[in-house]
Amino acid sequence: MAKWAMAQEVYDVCITIHNRDQSAHIGEDFFITGSFNSWKPADILIGAIPKYGDSIEITIPSVPKGLLEYKFTRGNWETLASTAKGNLEGPIKVIVQGDTAVNAQIDGWRDDFPISTASPQVCVLDSAFYFPTLDVHRRVWIYLPEGYNDSLQSYPVIYMHDGQDLFDEATSKGRIGPLEWRVDEAIDEAEHKAIVVAVAHAEDIQQRQNEYFVRPTTSFPKPLGEAYLSDMVKVLKPFVDQHYRTKADREHTAMAGSSVGGLLTFYAGLLHPEVFGVVSVMSPSIWLDEGNVDQAIKQIPVRKDAAKPDFYIYGGGNENRIKPDGSRVRMHDDIERITKMMYDSGRNKVQVVIEPDGRHGAWYWQKAFPHFYSWWMSRISDKEAAS
Repeated sequence: MAKWAMAQEVYDVCITIHNRDQSAHIGEDFFITGSFNSWKPADILIGAIPKYGDSIEITIPSVPKGLLEYKFTRGNWETLASTAKGNLEGPIKVIVQGDTAVNAQIDGWRDDFPISTASPQVCVLDSAFYFPTLDVHRRVWIYLPEGYNDSLQSYPVIYMHDGQDLFDEATSKGRIGPLEWRVDEAIDEAEHKAIVVAVAHAEDIQQRQNEYFVRPTTSFPKPLGEAYLSDMVKVLKPFVDQHYRTKADREHTAMAGSSVGGLLTFYAGLLHPEVFGVVSVMSPSIWLDEGNVDQAIKQIPVRKDAAKPDFYIYGGGNENRIKPDGSRVRMHDDIERITKMMYDSGRNKVQVVIEPDGRHGAWYWQKAFPHFYSWWMSRISDKEAAS
């Protein structure tokens, strides 16, 4: 029978966990974490890890009706349950419509595998690259396609933000664990290759956001996003083009980012269309920008057709966010609104992708990136074939 907590329908969820891992962790304490406990990794003890082939049960009481997400840990994000090969995956999902019984399985533990998940093609371009307008030093990674050092081939380039989260679980952090985008693996597996230049975000979350906002908001009255983009365009890109074999023209230069980094990328397309021929705007935090995006679309002049960038805008159908004033917004509604405004302003090169089950986080951007990359490579191939 349904129970009610603060006028919300809730149920019990019984999870039977089967151990398929034969490591030395049998008998150690392990925990469950999820949307029901604000993703605290050592908050709810399940018990001791059972012997190989055995199982243990836990009941989570008073789970709200709807989507339940959870993971298993041995007490912190470094000891998450993994696949048998050591890969981290997204949360386990259950749709709760009543009292529910489900099965789950543990195949391995992340800390039994190498810390770094970056491919050999990833290296540090500079551990402290200087951004003069921002007056900060930031780590910058570069992905060079396999065989780069054995050829004279030149490549398109993608500039990306939040570099810690793109290639390596050893440097990534997140609300539900150190998931990374697997950008390197995506390009490793692709037919056509590109260089990726990834800039580290500020470690302080407030500083990161201040550097990714372009126009003033209540929380960030003196944003530094325009300065950040200026350094990308006037300092970082020329350095990369000078020291690496790039196709430096706008048709072969892209930018990609997510969340507030997606918002920043959107502004890059508006402010620097002569530099970036494509911008991949993933889950942009439009609701935090207090209407600035709408004004920018209206106010910033539209360049001639030859200098209009392609906007690839991705959003999740389950990206419901709460604004600072407490009101709730839906990501895909924001995307639909600004897409219409883009067309009305004469910016008609807009590709919109809404993933119905998508939510806000690296697991979903990991899945979305290969689709953007394939789309971009197809655009390049089509234009080269037509020329």
